[in-house]
Amino acid sequence: MSKPWFLYMIECSDGSLYTGIAVDVAARYAAHCQGTGARYTRSHPPLKLLGYETHPDRSSASKAEYRIKKLTPGEKRIYAASLIQGPTK
Repeated sequence: MSKPWFLYMIECSDGSLYTGIAVDVAARYAAHCQGTGARYTRSHPPLKLLGYETHPDRSSASKAEYRIKKLTPGEKRIYAASLIQGPTK
């Protein structure tokens, strides 16, 4: 049985939203905050983790990420409101 994957959304200090996937949301968010995460969050520092959702595998998490990245900023904020709040543990 494979580990679950998580889709997460971060609000950046400039008001933009970042969407990513990981097996450990807390560790990945910490990496973004330290400047060792994605290239985007190095130039758009994270302000807060908006939330996450669970997926059974990497494939489904990647498909969800792709779908969300095509949304408008307003649609992304509406979607973010439906996510589970806080880091996974």
